[in-house]
Amino acid sequence: MITADQFFAAKHRKQHPKEAAYHHNVYVVELDMAVLKDRKFRAANKGCDPDKPCLYVGSTGMSPEMRFINHKRGYKGNRYVQRFGLRLRPDLYAVYNPMPWEAAVELEAELAVALREAGHAVWQA
Repeated sequence: MITADQFFAAKHRKQHPKEAAYHHNVYVVELDMAVLKDRKFRAANKGCDPDKPCLYVGSTGMSPEMRFINHKRGYKGNRYVQRFGLRLRPDLYAVYNPMPWEAAVELEAELAVALREAGHAVWQA
């Protein structure tokens, strides 16, 4: 569960000057392996490596931290992230952020494909 301190820190994080012009981000959430019991998720990820973590890839106009909190609270959240989301994986996305909206939408899809090709089970909305 998200604590009040985590919510406040994500909501009031200072923006880097680059973020003012380019404020969209891609993000990756690690999902609990129990998500593989979901028929629809499993069907979308045939042939994934069971030793690699399951992931969700998204893009947002807010900070990845705030978006993750909203997912977990159920506010415009993906059901897999709400139910199985464990943590953000900035090691897989931080290098790309921030960016313009068009770039975020395009990179979201490309990143999902690349992670799936690397053997991860991936959900991308």
